[in-house]
Amino acid sequence: MGLLDGKVAVITGAGGGLGEAYAKLFAKEGAAVIVNDLGGTVDGFGTSVAAEKVVTDIIAAGGRAVVNGDDVSTPAGGENILKSAIDAFGQVDILICNAGILRDRTFAKISEEDWDLVTKVHLKGTYCCTLPVWKWLRDNGRPGVIIMTSSTSGLFGNFGQANYGAAKAGIYGLIRVLSIEGRKYGIRVMGVAPNAVTRMWANVPGTRDGELDSILRPENVAPGVLFMASELAADHSGKILAISGEEVAEIKMLMTEGYHPKGSYTAQDVAAHASSVFFPAELKRLRTEP
Repeated sequence: MGLLDGKVAVITGAGGGLGEAYAKLFAKEGAAVIVNDLGGTVDGFGTSVAAEKVVTDIIAAGGRAVVNGDDVSTPAGGENILKSAIDAFGQVDILICNAGILRDRTFAKISEEDWDLVTKVHLKGTYCCTLPVWKWLRDNGRPGVIIMTSSTSGLFGNFGQANYGAAKAGIYGLIRVLSIEGRKYGIRVMGVAPNAVTRMWANVPGTRDGELDSILRPENVAPGVLFMASELAADHSGKILAISGEEVAEIKMLMTEGYHPKGSYTAQDVAAHASSVFFPAELKRLRTEP
């Protein structure tokens, strides 16, 4: 018995890296998989047939999978990805929004094109893929799981990734809202902030050298995402996990005790109560890796 027996999973950006690792593990655990990949390079250019190889590998291992090459960043693409699942397997139960690109620059050097394309693929792409699956689950009265990909670049910040970080922080907000709206439909929504050595991270500022490559493999993120997609995580929604071969940990937005003026106050009053307004420095866990 696999953890995902009888389930159908859509995984975007699954032609390599993290998406490929998810697809192969999910298939091994019994899911039929839609392997979506547009076939672009890290910066959004070029083509490949990587997704076809992933499907071939899954089928050769005894699993079930089909290829989808639609663009996640368009409404039509999102609709067609869902259609691939329904046409091939008659249902959808799990959506993993994983597709992404990078165009890293310091903020002053980011062009409007770089900003628009990165936010379009990550943030709008998550919306475009989620909406049709969400509506299908709702209209068919089926529970489901949607896992969106955020990043510590958005949740903690990372030099040279303003466009990417802004998109990933926006995805965190979407996770929180949809986890609330999904309660009445039995739709769980969670987020993953993965840390793995993939082609996307080869030139990211602040990433580590190769000494931990064997630990920070995409295959060491996949079991955590499998947990999130399975009934093992049935009691969890609206949460985001940082996952790598080094750790699995929840990232949570917190508030301090705060200063409570009960009406009018001055800027000097805020300064005088700074110890209540701000977290103590020793409690901050500063993270810079994507």
